[in-house]
Amino acid sequence: MTNAWVKYAIGEIEADFQRSADTHLIRLNLPEFPGICLYLKDESTHPTGSLKHRLARSLFLYGLCNGWINKDTTIIEASSGSTAVSEAYFARLIGLPFIAVMPSCTARRKVEQIAFYGGRSHFVDHAAQIYAVSETLAKELNGHYMDQFTFAERATDWRGNNNIADSIFRQMAREPYPIPKHIVMSAGTGGTSATLGRYIRYQGHDTQLTVVDPENSVFYDCFHHGDRTIIGSCGSRIEGIGRPRAEPSFIPSVIDSMLRVPDAASVATIHWLESVLGRKVGASTGTNVWGALQRAKQMREKGEQGAIVTLLCDSGERYLDTYYNPEWVSNNIGDLRPYLTQLANL
Repeated sequence: MTNAWVKYAIGEIEADFQRSADTHLIRLNLPEFPGICLYLKDESTHPTGSLKHRLARSLFLYGLCNGWINKDTTIIEASSGSTAVSEAYFARLIGLPFIAVMPSCTARRKVEQIAFYGGRSHFVDHAAQIYAVSETLAKELNGHYMDQFTFAERATDWRGNNNIADSIFRQMAREPYPIPKHIVMSAGTGGTSATLGRYIRYQGHDTQLTVVDPENSVFYDCFHHGDRTIIGSCGSRIEGIGRPRAEPSFIPSVIDSMLRVPDAASVATIHWLESVLGRKVGASTGTNVWGALQRAKQMREKGEQGAIVTLLCDSGERYLDTYYNPEWVSNNIGDLRPYLTQLANL
């Protein structure tokens, strides 16, 4: 029989979902690419401001239905920030304490948002430390380590049920090219790319899934060499994506191709995109859009027409101290000018 508190908690999360509308699909105006439509799925409009809101909801439901979370459970998560913000939101919704284990370089705005939702942050010096520290805290506190990097691809129903893939294809139904030629997605846990790739195959769509990967991430090498044991020496500078190890949720076999994107290209793209979109976005969106533009250029060179869809992962307001701070960019990312020139000459 379902525990009364678990039934209550699931009901609260489902009610929250009913109060939330779907996220917008924005079509960019790019006259440089005639016959090619580029769309951004705007995940920043979720209540917690990022794509990770979907994942956090799924992880809580997964943990509750598996019997891992009860009314006295402390929730612990390893994160680069956005998942922790979203999980703090859901933990508060059902009245549970929450601890985020994050690198000390995590954007200050994300730390403030975690605190706003009643969570607390536990910082580590290196990104690779977040896993072991989270496991240790869970044991010490008799809590539950959510482990997004393992369970992201398992907690989401990839066949449909309003997952992000299902949402994209429903929203594309009345567009000039209803079935996208390409979907471009960056990988943090690998869960979203797994959902997209599986859904595309399940529905029989002729859509190619490209995963874009930043510097200092091993996903690209794992995909091309078939080696899941590769370990990186440092963490990604693009918050929310790229990992120093091939996470369990990363499923290379559902991906058609991968592109490695220089960090300077990612950051240059968010500044270019602000002039096109009229708003600031996070650097992982820059990685996505840079990759989408490479696919658009290839289509233009081949005389192809069609649609490309990628994700706007979160707002740039979280990164005013970093990716939108010229001094920080100069010290941590480098010279953006070569990529800004390429973007200006599309």
